[in-house]
Amino acid sequence: RAAVKGGSKIGGELKEIMASGKLVPNSVVLKVVQERICQKDCDRGFILDGFPRSLEQAKMLNDILSQTNESVTLVVEIQVPDEVLEMRICGRWMHKGSGRSYHVKFSPPKSMKFLSNGKVDPATMTDDTTGEALYQRKDDTPTALKQRLKLYHENNNALCKYYRKVLKPANGNQLIPKVQATVARMMDDHMTSTFVERNPYNLVDNENIKSKL
Repeated sequence: RAAVKGGSKIGGELKEIMASGKLVPNSVVLKVVQERICQKDCDRGFILDGFPRSLEQAKMLNDILSQTNESVTLVVEIQVPDEVLEMRICGRWMHKGSGRSYHVKFSPPKSMKFLSNGKVDPATMTDDTTGEALYQRKDDTPTALKQRLKLYHENNNALCKYYRKVLKPANGNQLIPKVQATVARMMDDHMTSTFVERNPYNLVDNENIKSKL
């Protein structure tokens, strides 16, 4: 989305593909990634969230990084049971204009009411700020989710094998602050060990290490 809004050449190409309703080819996705990680604020490293999503994308990313003698040095796999994912995803409602997200259990809109059968009344699902109707994605249903999860596990298993030397699992079936703390600790430990490997005779404390990264 940022690439499209930015108005770059690749952003224009991406906009045309999205407007046509077609899937964005891996080659275009990688161009977007490459354009972004070449910017100044990525000089000392960067984090990719939810990418790569397939083995093909991972190999293409490796080809890009190898051009500057770089590589992926840490992969955090946030693990959540399928039944928990179904509860989280199928209870999700969105506000189209702002992208605000609601959940019938964890973060319901103030207007939410239930029908006599105990199910949520769709007519009462409105945005807290604008009062506009919320919507559910067409693939946020139990039936569609089963196929999505099947494809996800196939791709994820291949990615885990590909990144096995740098892979770290994290328990995602916890409260958000705990998951955040777990991932932050992994990244902190990784940055510390990386600094020490590059500076084996530089004996400094952790706070000093962080300030240099």
